[in-house]
Amino acid sequence: MRRSVNAATVAAVGIIILADLIVANPALGSVAGFLTGLVVFLAAAAAIAGSLSLVVRHGSRFAHGIDRVGSLAVLVGMALVLLPGLAPGSSGADAPAVRWVVAALLAPLVAAIFALLFPLLLAAARRGLRLRGRETALMLTGAAAVLVLLLPIGGEPGVWLASVAGWVQAVPVAAVFRGLLLGVAAIGAVTAARILLGADGIDD
Repeated sequence: MRRSVNAATVAAVGIIILADLIVANPALGSVAGFLTGLVVFLAAAAAIAGSLSLVVRHGSRFAHGIDRVGSLAVLVGMALVLLPGLAPGSSGADAPAVRWVVAALLAPLVAAIFALLFPLLLAAARRGLRLRGRETALMLTGAAAVLVLLLPIGGEPGVWLASVAGWVQAVPVAAVFRGLLLGVAAIGAVTAARILLGADGIDD
């Protein structure tokens, strides 16, 4: 019974918000705006609860001597990110301490992670060519074509490449991304409905 009530509530909220995007109605817009704010509030509460749970979990692991180095790294990292923004007198994301943390810690970490993509892509391409040569070759050909279009070439060839690259980005690439987003959204909605309705264990 409780699962049915939760499923009906989630479905009703989703239908109201979706209807607000389709129908222009002031009353419907106010209700959808209230529900959207409530959803944002619940998401923020869930994020705070998750952060507190993470702190408690790693604090307990550190106190019991279970992977103290990893738990300490997680706790120190969370403190470095959260404390500058939560300190008294701080202006939030615009605070100098927060900007320093982002520029000196987060940005290098993100750059290092993205730097690993190139060797990982080479390894994946090598393995893909062994397992599925035709499909992988087609994917690598498309990737090579995109790289050629993005080469910094001057003069008339550069202008032509830039125009072709803009068309590729606006038409085929955008179409693929829209299809992926629609597919992911549809699968997510179906999966959520199956879980809420208790049909997640049924193999259709």
